[in-house]
Amino acid sequence: MQPSPMYRIRRLFFAGLFLLTLVFVPRAASAAVAKAATRRPPVRGVPTFADSTLGDIATYDDPVVRQAAIAGLGHYNGSVVAIDPNTGRVLSIVNQKLAFSSGFIPCSTIKPVIAVAALEESVITRDTMIKVAPRLYLNLVEALAHSNNAFFEELGRRMGFDTVSHYARMLGLGELAGYNLPEEQPGAFPSEPPKNGGVARMSSFGEGIQITPLQLASLVSTVANGGTIYYLQYPRSEAEVANFQPRIKRRLEIESLLPDIRDGMLAAVLYGTARLSYLGDEQALGKTGTCSDSASRVGWFVSYADQVHPKIVIAVLMRGQGRVVTGPMAAQLAGRIYRRLDDENYFDKKSTLEKPNLSATASH
Repeated sequence: MQPSPMYRIRRLFFAGLFLLTLVFVPRAASAAVAKAATRRPPVRGVPTFADSTLGDIATYDDPVVRQAAIAGLGHYNGSVVAIDPNTGRVLSIVNQKLAFSSGFIPCSTIKPVIAVAALEESVITRDTMIKVAPRLYLNLVEALAHSNNAFFEELGRRMGFDTVSHYARMLGLGELAGYNLPEEQPGAFPSEPPKNGGVARMSSFGEGIQITPLQLASLVSTVANGGTIYYLQYPRSEAEVANFQPRIKRRLEIESLLPDIRDGMLAAVLYGTARLSYLGDEQALGKTGTCSDSASRVGWFVSYADQVHPKIVIAVLMRGQGRVVTGPMAAQLAGRIYRRLDDENYFDKKSTLEKPNLSATASH
């Protein structure tokens, strides 16, 4: 008996449906798997990327410096503080919330502090060689250039906690850097050696210390200008801009120690950990720092340009979970800022300005 035409049609319909299932269902499944594989997992903790300008009030920032800082930082989660080392004036703060926070571990940016202490205490000279590996000895300049932890751990052990603490506090750690900045916090400096590694780890990457971008910028301004610690002032009105006067917190007799530290910071830029910031003619000197705190990775770079006539200090802080968050990457971001400023002829304009009256009375 021959099957009816309706029966044959039904068979053809279900056979076609079966073939369509064989072809398209695996494709749909594969597409779903691919989509799931490319979907970014949710970020836990501190993100690596963010809009770091949210909430900033920057009406009276130097517009050229601010735009260069924003462009240099890009989409990274971080902060940039730029100041004039000859007056203490804050030129711009990108991500004011982060800059005015309670502080972060300084990582290897603590090393210039340890270098000042060791030179002043005659623990080392520029040419002192310290063993840092079975067949490797370094002097101060090379140790700063390559941010060698073993070198500075040894300096910390030789000096002891009390001596290191004295010089760190003298240089502004653990105290407010600014004048009349109600949002600012003083960071923190321990009253005893940290349990994790003691004074050695504290001297190599700042174990137990909390430092703010403002404090770090102030510290390197002191290195840049020869030993004067200015109160950082952040003008926030037309009157404050028009009537700005430098305020000196204290003067330190460290000028004779600074050439060795500056040479180490220059070597870091020329061939060391900060070489990604290299500028060419308008050369900056700087120090990187890379480590982690309980919440995220931390990358620092603090620098100034130029060595003979310091014009600007820039502190860059990065935070996040990605491996890109490092001191060398922060140095690269700073290099972008300097190049943008150079393109805007910022350094030429600054060099034509009169230097401020440095006879300002000390403020306490």
